[in-house]
Amino acid sequence: MELTPITRDGMARLKKELDRLIKEERPKTIKAIEEARAHGDLSENAEYHAAKERQGFVEGRIGELQGQLGSCQVEEIAGPYDRCVFGATVTLENVGTGDSRTYTLVGPYESAPENGFLSIATPIGRALLGREEGDEVKVNTPKGPQDYLIVNVK
Repeated sequence: MELTPITRDGMARLKKELDRLIKEERPKTIKAIEEARAHGDLSENAEYHAAKERQGFVEGRIGELQGQLGSCQVEEIAGPYDRCVFGATVTLENVGTGDSRTYTLVGPYESAPENGFLSIATPIGRALLGREEGDEVKVNTPKGPQDYLIVNVK
């Protein structure tokens, strides 16, 4: 089985979410189901159906997180970097628009581009790996081909 890289912080966030779901959300959902059952006829009980739906979501997310944690390997991040590697922070400029964004290259389970975390499994992340500051990278994105200039790697 191939292990998925993750940062130490990413692993801690996944464990914290799993712990919260198991210790807080699961018991709250079970209590909501019990209370809804006490109201009688379950076939027309909206509270019961909502609680059961929530239970399915919580249990599904618990299973998903357990699977992710079981397939992760913490990669130690050591710098300084002179090229784009897992854990590096990269500033990119879109050659066409001039827009600039800074991302930290992370594993797929901790990807959040809107917060500056870009997965190495995305088209842009894969295209960046091994590249250096000053390189221009062409990436096929859902919006079509995009050209990026690597402004900075740290």
